[in-house]
Amino acid sequence: MNAEPSLDGSSDFMKNREAQEIPPMKNYLCLTMFTCFCPAWPINIVALVFSVMAQRSYDEEDYDGSMRLGRKALHLGVVSFAIGLGIITAYTIVHFTTHVV
Repeated sequence: MNAEPSLDGSSDFMKNREAQEIPPMKNYLCLTMFTCFCPAWPINIVALVFSVMAQRSYDEEDYDGSMRLGRKALHLGVVSFAIGLGIITAYTIVHFTTHVV
C-alpha cells in the first residue's frame, strides 16, 4: 500500500486512517453530575473531577488517557450512585420503622 505524498508531505491514506480512528468521547459528565445529588459526596466529587479530566484529555487529543479517565469516572459514578441509594434506603427504613413513645 504505497500512497503518494501530497504537497504538504503527508499521505492521504494516513490522513484518512487517522480521521477514522478518533474514538467517540465518553466522559460520562451527565452521570457524574447526577450523582452529585446522592449523599456520597466525596466519591461523586472525585468522579466529577475524573469526568472533567477525561474531557480535557480528549480535547488535547490524548484518546487513550481520555478513555481511561472516562472509565474511572463511570466506575466512580456507579459506585457513588449505589452508595447514595443505599444511604437513602437505610435512612428511609430507619425513619419509618422507629416508634417514638
